[in-house]
Amino acid sequence: MRVRSTLLLAAAAASALVLTACGGGEKKDAAEPSAPATTLAPLPQVDTAQVKPLVGRWIGTAKDYFEFKADGTGVWMRSGQKLWSGTAIPEGGGKFRFSWQGGDPQGANYWGVALTDGNAKLLFNGTNQKYTRMKAKARS
Repeated sequence: MRVRSTLLLAAAAASALVLTACGGGEKKDAAEPSAPATTLAPLPQVDTAQVKPLVGRWIGTAKDYFEFKADGTGVWMRSGQKLWSGTAIPEGGGKFRFSWQGGDPQGANYWGVALTDGNAKLLFNGTNQKYTRMKAKARS
């Protein structure tokens, strides 16, 4: 049942994001060029020291995971399907917002994560689900 709830939350979050990015549904004159629904700022340069605590794979309870690299790029995966990919933009205080469509939303954005429990857990604010860092395998 918990997996089902998490999937429903993820689907709702994804639907909300798609709807907010689509515009209001108002009809425009056919001759009028359509403007983008949202204006995104360019991606800022990400300092590797700021994203260092985020680097690695974070496993969720719904068989999904986030994985972040030292340059701030990341991916959210479930069952081999990419749910999000882009850049984690540091906001300070262990919080990171996610880039969207190659840009920086800069505003209130529930697509992001916060490190909690002394950087031992990652909280995805899109579903309010916690993720645990996967331990690195010992190399021989």
